[in-house]
Amino acid sequence: MEIERPSNVTLFDFVGGLQLLRNGNIRTAIPVILIGVCVCGALCNLLVLLVFIRDFRKGRGSEVKALLASLASADLLILLLCAPVRAVTYYKQIWTLGSFVCRTADWFQHSCIVAKTLILAATTRSKHTFLVVGEGGFQNATWIHGALVFVWLVAMFFSIPQLLFASLVPYGGDEVLCVSEMPVCASDFASLFYKIYPTAAFVVPVIFTLAYYTKTLHGAVNNGPNPRHQSKVTLVLLCLSGAQGLMLLPEWGTFTWIRLGFNRPPAGLLIFANVLFYTCSLVFPVLLMTMYDDVRQGLVSLCYMMTCRPQKRPPTTDCSLCVKPDGNGAEACANEVVTNNATDKTFPDVEHFWTGRRNTHVEDEQDPVPWERDEKMLQSEVQSNQTDSKQE
Repeated sequence: MEIERPSNVTLFDFVGGLQLLRNGNIRTAIPVILIGVCVCGALCNLLVLLVFIRDFRKGRGSEVKALLASLASADLLILLLCAPVRAVTYYKQIWTLGSFVCRTADWFQHSCIVAKTLILAATTRSKHTFLVVGEGGFQNATWIHGALVFVWLVAMFFSIPQLLFASLVPYGGDEVLCVSEMPVCASDFASLFYKIYPTAAFVVPVIFTLAYYTKTLHGAVNNGPNPRHQSKVTLVLLCLSGAQGLMLLPEWGTFTWIRLGFNRPPAGLLIFANVLFYTCSLVFPVLLMTMYDDVRQGLVSLCYMMTCRPQKRPPTTDCSLCVKPDGNGAEACANEVVTNNATDKTFPDVEHFWTGRRNTHVEDEQDPVPWERDEKMLQSEVQSNQTDSKQE
């Protein structure tokens, strides 16, 4: 992985992933891991986005959901556009993706990193309770749109040095490498910028977000209009902030360490930082799907819609208190059974049930109580026997 640094530059680092690795196992294993993380993370983020879109279309959106949907979109961009570049670079060990991708790879990735951190910080301004509104959607959408535009503009502006100093350098004949070279004349600027950039883009927002949600979680139960729901949402956002701070710390640490002119960290640490960074984009949607009740219930509804056919509920009928005082209750109730609100048809099952029970009058030749006739005959026989015995 070593390459001779030119004498006229103060910073010399690989862009788009480590190159010139000599370990064949690493060259094979790391791309496989990155592809697996990319596929799983992309599917999870797509599911989360589908749930949020479904909620917005049904008028159950909220400010928190809008920002979390933006966060899932940023993770999806990282996994679909940045992770494959690193996988190809680890496998090829030279640069094969052209000059445009070389210049924009680290710039776009850092823009997404900074945007994620600032979006999580912006959730402290949003309402954590569920906003159920009608046709107008969720309230105060203007500030959310403005905040997202501001966040992405700041993120892209902060990452401009990654775009300016990236270039291709020849290596061993026709092969080229993608590196970042900082000229000596810009060393003072680099020394100042790479102290301010990680602090403003990562350290301060993460500490602020963690402190805010830690404090808010204590008072959410007593102060919120819906204490149980608000405390759960606050806990989810606190876990997201903590996971981002821990999982992006190695990436930011090695990045700053190299840019400040110290010795290059070990290759194993750089690889671990890269893999952990992309794994963070997989952990975020998993946390949302397991901890956020609205996302979990939305996933259940989506699975039901995809796997189960909707069943029609049979129309209900009200046959209560339809018995007439001097009539047959069964016959009266059967005549009152009516179907849907549109048509007046009797249920086939109910009609079949009551068909044999409508003619309940007693025929003349039929004795309705045959046991009473048997009892009278028995009594008459006993009386005749008693009479005969007296006469004798």
